[in-house]
Amino acid sequence: MRQGFSLLETVLVLAVMGLLCGLALPHLAGVLDTVSVDAAANHLVAAHQRARLMAVARSQVTVLTVDADRLSIRHRGEDTVLWSENGPSAQGVDLAGSVTRQLTFSPEGFTLGLSNATLDLSRGRAHRRVVVSRVGRVRILR
Repeated sequence: MRQGFSLLETVLVLAVMGLLCGLALPHLAGVLDTVSVDAAANHLVAAHQRARLMAVARSQVTVLTVDADRLSIRHRGEDTVLWSENGPSAQGVDLAGSVTRQLTFSPEGFTLGLSNATLDLSRGRAHRRVVVSRVGRVRILR
């Protein structure tokens, strides 16, 4: 009785595994894109909520600056940054339009001025839209 596998059997198993990996990898890349875009959208929502709560807690007008590279919170009229983190581009997610958005929050937690916004996030075939309403509600649209 022989022990082990022949060269032909090993090559056949490797060929079948290669075919299965070739079929699964494109789908896996799409899943990874979706996960990254979802994480970036949730990160924007969390930054929005943080800026709103900081405005209420400190009773000062607070500004959230949304850029592809950086998210930051500061008080209006001041240069000191209270909070800052990497933007969506750090996760490989594109923020449509290179315009920096500023969302301003009153001490009551409502947005001021032109603080309604639609932020489009994409990576590969994955796409999410973060919609900020004038009264401060945030939704993620698929």
